[in-house]
Amino acid sequence: MTAAWLLPIVSCVVAAASGAIVADVLPNVHLALATILASYILWGIGVPLALMVICIYLQRLMFYKLPPKAMLVSVFLPLGPLGQGGFGIQKLGKVAQKVFPQTNTLSATTGEVFYSVGFMIGILLWAFGLVWLTFAVTTLITTRKFPFNMGWWALTFPLGVFTTCTCTMGNELPSRFFSVLGTIFSVAVVLLWLLVSFHTFRGIARGDLFVAPCLKDLGNAKARTGENV
Repeated sequence: MTAAWLLPIVSCVVAAASGAIVADVLPNVHLALATILASYILWGIGVPLALMVICIYLQRLMFYKLPPKAMLVSVFLPLGPLGQGGFGIQKLGKVAQKVFPQTNTLSATTGEVFYSVGFMIGILLWAFGLVWLTFAVTTLITTRKFPFNMGWWALTFPLGVFTTCTCTMGNELPSRFFSVLGTIFSVAVVLLWLLVSFHTFRGIARGDLFVAPCLKDLGNAKARTGENV
């Protein structure tokens, strides 16, 4: 098992967060309400499933060794559903706060409740993500040298959505802590993207980026098997 199991699940979380952004700009409040409800459903599908997979993945890391060095950056993938889930539920609550009163959905204070509960869930997911970020960074530091490959691009999305969640909390709270931390994370994501882009173009120029040693070894093994036959 690898953290790649999260990739098909996180699509629901991304769709939910995107739905919240779309609902915020729809001119028709009834269409916005339908989009909000669909986004909540997608969020409810994606985030709980992602948390289940993260628990299984954590158990795998505890009882077995870390992934191979070529796949080591995959330990950052759980940040994806945590960060995007935290941002999505906060954004949905913010939009619900505006749309629910306009459409007379449930009671007059339902939008405020959804906003408050959404922020609470968002900060809890962010806290869990912060713990996982610490674990992932510590893993890379202790491992030190590990080869560059296309899997390094898996660093950009998880850190990017975690940064988005941090900046959202900074906008909602009268706290310089989250604003400053969001700025630091934003700069780190840009620098990381530039670093990965540089190594990608350099690997393409050298011609060794798309070489898979594991497949080469597999081909040699098949050749030896054929000779023995």
